[in-house]
Amino acid sequence: MSARPVDTAPAPVTLASLMDMKARGEKFACLTAYDASFARLLDDAGVEVLLVGDSLGMVIQGRESTLPVTLDEMVYHTACVRRGRRRALIMSDMPFMSDATPPLTLDNAARLMRAGAHMVKIEGGEVMADTIRCLSGRGIPVCAHLGLLPQSVHKLSGYRVQGRDTSSARRILEDAAAVAAAGADMLLLECVPASLADEVVATVKVPVIGIGASGACDAQVLVSYDMLGLSSGHRPRFSKNFLTGRDSIQAAVEDYVQAVKSGRFPASEHLYT
Repeated sequence: MSARPVDTAPAPVTLASLMDMKARGEKFACLTAYDASFARLLDDAGVEVLLVGDSLGMVIQGRESTLPVTLDEMVYHTACVRRGRRRALIMSDMPFMSDATPPLTLDNAARLMRAGAHMVKIEGGEVMADTIRCLSGRGIPVCAHLGLLPQSVHKLSGYRVQGRDTSSARRILEDAAAVAAAGADMLLLECVPASLADEVVATVKVPVIGIGASGACDAQVLVSYDMLGLSSGHRPRFSKNFLTGRDSIQAAVEDYVQAVKSGRFPASEHLYT
């Protein structure tokens, strides 16, 4: 009788495994992915979380903001990423106004989960607590996005650092506590002072992903097109071109993963005060 072949498939990344990494003080890496080919490449390079971001509106579709991206488009790109993924956890953005009410969000999040997402990401703090509570109660994992909210670009009068004054910093801290209490499984902090991000990380028990936030965050995320130097125009301060000096995209992504895990990235020049 022949021996049963050893299963060499990598163990999937789950919320539980990410929580274990946080408990051990081990950082994890996130990047955006919009198709099967990039999903496989990023996954093979060791990226733990693939974000199907509505940033595709800007880097894939050439639009000026994320607002025109539709739910149908997010479902399509989530399904593409799912076909390329081997082990990484897939997080998909809820596009603009697809989360206007808890019932609407529940229906739309279900579509993303059926397409292959393991988690959805929602922009907003305490105002979204009831929605997060609704999704969490129905078994849909949620990442709450705080700080700079790209879907509120017109309300914010541009892509500006958030939380620099006392009142807005306090509001972000209150939002972080509110969404965590409502059942958010993860937070994403974008473009806030490093000292404020440090406070959030110390306050909540769930993993915190940073982008222009703090090296103390449990993970970092970048738009893959930015970190490969493929985006046209100005690259955000919080990003870095990891393809410079590398001979392949694979090598660049592997260097990003190691830079995040070792604490080399983000450096002080990628953060805000």
